[in-house]
Amino acid sequence: MNIVKNALAEDVGSGDLTAQLIGVETVAQAQVVSREAAILCGIAWFNEVFEQLNSKIEISWYAEDGDQIEPNQKLCYLEGSARDLLTGERSALNFLQLLSGTATMAHEYVKAARNAVVLDTRKTIPGLRDAQKYAVVCGGGKNHRMGLYDAFLIKENHIFAAGSIGNAVRAARQLAANLSVEVEVETLDELKEALQAGADIVLLDNFSLADLEEAVAITQGKAKLEASGGVNLETIGGIADTGVDFISVGAITKDVKAIDLSMRFLSC
Repeated sequence: MNIVKNALAEDVGSGDLTAQLIGVETVAQAQVVSREAAILCGIAWFNEVFEQLNSKIEISWYAEDGDQIEPNQKLCYLEGSARDLLTGERSALNFLQLLSGTATMAHEYVKAARNAVVLDTRKTIPGLRDAQKYAVVCGGGKNHRMGLYDAFLIKENHIFAAGSIGNAVRAARQLAANLSVEVEVETLDELKEALQAGADIVLLDNFSLADLEEAVAITQGKAKLEASGGVNLETIGGIADTGVDFISVGAITKDVKAIDLSMRFLSC
């Protein structure tokens, strides 16, 4: 994983000075413990840190990605070079804490959304999109498009440049007929235009609850409806109750709070 290689490069640089205080032959045993309740995620990235530093380090996990973990729960046991365990500790925990935080937030939104499907967005930490989108799935959410390359999402500026919603949708069909076409709209009139143009999905941007309900009534299943804008844990339940199919939440990956985890040596 290049992302792990880059993380180690920025942390270790020309060498871990403090780890060199420990004898090169010293072997240590350690464990990672959770300090709060969370959804665990990021095992592969954690393991890869130590694989790149020293493939002889042994790691045994007591939980899996997607598991609910509790405060003071032992998550894994490590044994190997004390120097390399110390060098990799922060990078490994950074991945595990951040991705567990993403999965945990996704899980909270999924619970609050009742029957609507919770989607992530492209508002991810640069370089960590694949990892964060994996974490969203571990938390029970679903992935929106991965990037600009795998689905159409026609927004206000695309519509302006194309001349109309209809022109933009027709151009998308001609460019890649096998891909779904989603159109972002800001009014009910624009929704009607998108439906007339044959959009597969319509993103309702910052609609009031009343307008969301009317949008569902207007659409009558002709397209899938996605609500976005103003979504938080307090509002998502009401948005879901309007009958939309999807709710996209940028906060899941953008406003993530790392989970408190700790690695402690047991013996050397």
